[in-house]
Amino acid sequence: RITMEKKTDFFKLDYFLILITAVCCVFGLVVISSAVKSLDSSQKYVIVQSGAFAIGFIAMIVAAEIDYSRYGEWAKYIYIICILMLGATLVFGTGKEESGAKSWIRFGAIGIQPSEIVKIGFIITFAKHLSMVKNVNTKRNLFALILHLIPIAGLIMLQPDLGTTMVFMCIFAGMIFVAGISYKLIAAAAVCIGTAIPIVWKFFLQPYQKSRIIVFFNPESDPLGDGYHVVQSKIAIGSGRIFGKGLFKGTQTQLGFVPAKHTDFIFAVIGEELGLIGCMAVIALLFTLVVRCIYVSNSSKDKFGRYICVGVAFMFMAHIFENIGMCIGLMPVTGIPLPFFSYAGSSLVTNLIAIGLVLSVQKRSRTISLQ
Repeated sequence: RITMEKKTDFFKLDYFLILITAVCCVFGLVVISSAVKSLDSSQKYVIVQSGAFAIGFIAMIVAAEIDYSRYGEWAKYIYIICILMLGATLVFGTGKEESGAKSWIRFGAIGIQPSEIVKIGFIITFAKHLSMVKNVNTKRNLFALILHLIPIAGLIMLQPDLGTTMVFMCIFAGMIFVAGISYKLIAAAAVCIGTAIPIVWKFFLQPYQKSRIIVFFNPESDPLGDGYHVVQSKIAIGSGRIFGKGLFKGTQTQLGFVPAKHTDFIFAVIGEELGLIGCMAVIALLFTLVVRCIYVSNSSKDKFGRYICVGVAFMFMAHIFENIGMCIGLMPVTGIPLPFFSYAGSSLVTNLIAIGLVLSVQKRSRTISLQ
């Protein structure tokens, strides 16, 4: 006789997922401490990242303890808050002019990146929307789903932040794919995207974004300008060979040749100082985390929980592929952090809350017992 039970006990949390997450965070702190060793006030970065880890870990446990079905009940309010946060960013946002985007809201010395937090809101609200749709392949339903994305993606593009917009599009695409989107519609979307590329290039991309894409195809064409980041990153990763030069001993890192070494190009630091072995360890940890999220999605008691886990998995995958890809010259430079490893407080807290959502689904998932 097969019976279905629901996990509700605190001790039935997925401690393997928690362990992998904690290992990634601690590993990230160690690498960041090496990356910032040569910078002024290097301890500040480690302290801030440690504080974000503590806050995020508490938020993760809180998110796990709340029944995820409650998030679905709050979906409309969450979506409105997301729109308001992104709107406030356009009005009060700050950022570095050289990066092109003004994506931060600062309160004195404290800054938050609303678009990072909105990723959680989008996953929840879009998962709720998808769970209420019986067939994603009808024109009406598909249009409504696209309309769910447009306001959020549009507001982020206005910052302008192309990299983060692409992450949202990857989350959207991954979730509707799992929901059963027709392959014919996928092909039609590919054609539309191909047709839209010239329009986006001419009217929507900023000059610095166009430059990044041009240099992407040939970084050596401008090694001291827009191609500098990728060229130095590839040199650093290549020089690490199999076993690396050792923590705190990477010449490209410690002498300051690798730009944004503690944030966007943290993978270059890992490659130089820990070598191929270190790179493979990081990839294995992140791959395991993504696979675990998908595993939990398969045991969810309903579609809403399943789509939450899938959305989180695709969020991580988008970041991992883009960040590592740009560090080795396979993707354009977009300023996307490596989950749990890059110095990015808002990103770290967001990622830990995302894990909390998965834990909430797992805690209340189905278990099968044979009697």
